[in-house]
Amino acid sequence: MAFSSLDLSRSTRIFHALSDETRLAVVHILGGGERCVCDLQMALDVAQSRLSFHLKVLKEAGLVTDRKDGRWSYYTIVPESLATIHDLVVE
Repeated sequence: MAFSSLDLSRSTRIFHALSDETRLAVVHILGGGERCVCDLQMALDVAQSRLSFHLKVLKEAGLVTDRKDGRWSYYTIVPESLATIHDLVVE
C-alpha cells in the first residue's frame, strides 16, 4: 500500500501526539466524555501550563477539540480521529 506524503505527515502527527504518557492519559480520560481543563488538571496532577502544552499537541493532531464556556475550556475527543487511528493501524 502506498502512502502519500500527506498521509505520512498526518500519521506522524497522530502517533507523535500519542507517544507521551500524559497525552495518552488525557485521551483515556476523554474517552469517558467531555471534560473541563480543571478536571483534567486534577486527575493528572500536572501544572496548568504543562497540561495546556499537551492539549495543544493533541488538538493540532486533530485528536481533540475544545469549546469555551465562560472562563473554562472543555475538551472532547474528535470521534473521526479514532477511526483514522484504526485505519492507520489495521490497513
